[in-house]
Amino acid sequence: MVKDKKTKPSKELPLGFVDRKEKELLIRDFVISKIKEVMIKYGFQYLETPSFEYSDSIGKFLPDKDRPDSGVFSFKDENKWLSLRYDLTAPLARYVAKNYLELAKPFKRYQLGTVWRNEKPGPGRFREFLQFDADYVGTKNLQADAELCVLISEILEKCGLDKKDYTVKISSRKLTDKLFQKMKITSKEQISTTLRALDKIDRFGWDEAKKLLGEGRKDKSGDYTRGANLSNDQIKIIESTLRGKIPDSEDILEILKIFEFYNFKNYKFDPSVIRGLEYYTGPIFEVNLNFQVKNSKGQTIQFGSIGGGGRYDNLVNNFGNLDCPATGISIGLDRLVFALMQKKDFKIKSTRPVIICVFDKNNVKEYVNILNKLRASNISSEIYPGEGKLKKQMEYANKLGSPAVILYGDNEIKLGKATLKNLESGNESSVKIEELVNEIKKLL
Repeated sequence: MVKDKKTKPSKELPLGFVDRKEKELLIRDFVISKIKEVMIKYGFQYLETPSFEYSDSIGKFLPDKDRPDSGVFSFKDENKWLSLRYDLTAPLARYVAKNYLELAKPFKRYQLGTVWRNEKPGPGRFREFLQFDADYVGTKNLQADAELCVLISEILEKCGLDKKDYTVKISSRKLTDKLFQKMKITSKEQISTTLRALDKIDRFGWDEAKKLLGEGRKDKSGDYTRGANLSNDQIKIIESTLRGKIPDSEDILEILKIFEFYNFKNYKFDPSVIRGLEYYTGPIFEVNLNFQVKNSKGQTIQFGSIGGGGRYDNLVNNFGNLDCPATGISIGLDRLVFALMQKKDFKIKSTRPVIICVFDKNNVKEYVNILNKLRASNISSEIYPGEGKLKKQMEYANKLGSPAVILYGDNEIKLGKATLKNLESGNESSVKIEELVNEIKKLL
């Protein structure tokens, strides 16, 4: 009788998910530290909301289907659908509605959190990524919108970018509303599909986005995306509008005036900035990088924006009759770090431990005494944690990138001295135990 072969689990990850190594994570930590510096300076409060929400709480992203699985990851729990959050804005709106009476308004909050999107991944675009949001909730004052653009610029420059490296593009959703009126489009589904298509101009280019405005588009993999079914005349109206100059729009003109007060010049009016989500009601902004970004194969890719946002005056009202206008901006931190690593040589050094080699398990007490001295002086250190003779221990230390090893065998114990080997130079020196800390610090 032939036994069934046991199928081993795959070591590969699903598309759109990645393992992140230490260098990237340390750079991300650096970026987060700069974000927190700026947010504290600007007077924002730190907030964290859960990863899961009831699906109807983030309903702006869900299709009208029995299973809400398009765009979000969902499951059913006690007859209610739960979804991993698609962004941090809808959870904020839910939080504000729940705590409306207790919050001082305007409520200025910032959040750092993982979000999940059940969409087709692309270069630098993942289905799970870390996002940063800053929002003003409870104000129509356009200074809030202007200041969001200013603070994002300060964050980018603190992370090492120059003004020439990025541009904050601004437009207004009111222009889009007038455009739909001009084209006599009233269907919510057609408006939504058109907005999503226009939001892809930056990534795909006009010729490909135009296919999404028409019948649809097939990508290189053969996947087909249904279009908005606009007529050629309607598409021409959009094209001429997107190439227009700054309109006589009160919200845009007021923001540009406030930019002058801040002496903020790193912006550009761009009517092609659309933002694909439906909840925007006024000024919208997008942060674009002005330098080339390459993928893991060294190929220059169409990277698109690293974030954006805008005014959403009606979102909180979805949770009750609450007049709570708001505006916010988001940055995809993993996308930003992906680009920063190519632009800037971060002098972030990974800390690796000094390895205390094990000659005899009966001498563990001696090794621990040395370990305690090193760690008391904040020196990263460890007793070799594996099993094996000295050759294997040296291989471990070299592969790990350890700066040095400490050899403390029977002869060294009798002399009260350890052999300190510098793994970079290969030099060895005999060092008194009480001098080890000082000698090791010279190597670090």
